[in-house]
Amino acid sequence: MADYDRNAYAPYAAGMGRSMSAAQYDAGLRSYMLGIYNHMSVALAISGLVAIGVFLLGTTTNPANAAGRAFGYLLTPFGAAIWASQLRWVVMLAPLGFVLLLSFRWERMSYGALLGTFYSFAAIMGLSLSSILIVYTQGSIAQVFFITAAAFGALSLFGYTTKKDLSGMGKFMLMGLFGLIIASIVNYFMNSGPLQFAINVIGVLVFAGLTAWDTQRLKEEYDVVAGDQTLMQKWSLMGALTLYLNFINMFQMLLQLFGVRNQE
Repeated sequence: MADYDRNAYAPYAAGMGRSMSAAQYDAGLRSYMLGIYNHMSVALAISGLVAIGVFLLGTTTNPANAAGRAFGYLLTPFGAAIWASQLRWVVMLAPLGFVLLLSFRWERMSYGALLGTFYSFAAIMGLSLSSILIVYTQGSIAQVFFITAAAFGALSLFGYTTKKDLSGMGKFMLMGLFGLIIASIVNYFMNSGPLQFAINVIGVLVFAGLTAWDTQRLKEEYDVVAGDQTLMQKWSLMGALTLYLNFINMFQMLLQLFGVRNQE
């Protein structure tokens, strides 16, 4: 990102027909980025609460109520349905459907509809993530979550404050992301432990790079929406979606690397 003097560069606010002062620009940028982080944080909280709620509904300590068993937990009929039946594929793929809907329809949706869809996606993601609570120990999940949060915060701060243009790195990371998707599909059929380990290591690096680049990109894109409150609100939500996905993917890959699995 090119360095510049904001006192000499007052961007034109979209739809306002006049230039902003440097102070107005900086205040607007802070508000815009804070909105992105707030939406992301709320979405993470929703996902976490839903995952915990589903875990509590899906497990039992009463053998008489058990419909199955997995990783040392007795499963209720609800738990057996979403984690051990063919329905689990619907649960796993449902978040992808929401991401595609948001990606292709967000411009035509009202802010209210977009907000509701985004938080509904976070809830569905929580349903999908609930399975990690039976696969991994709760202590290791908490530990990896805080590691992810610390790393994400540092990387996002770097992306926000650096004067270096990260666009070249971002494009390289996007190519790496496509490579990860292909490798993951291949390994689904191969079921190779070493390949999965490599996917997780490379994946952590890719999403770390994307976090820094996306933060810088979102900061620079403020120039496009400055002054248009509705557009700024909608872009803020889509920016939150981007960072949320980076966080969740980094968390899952770190969990596969460092999480302690329960006994099957």
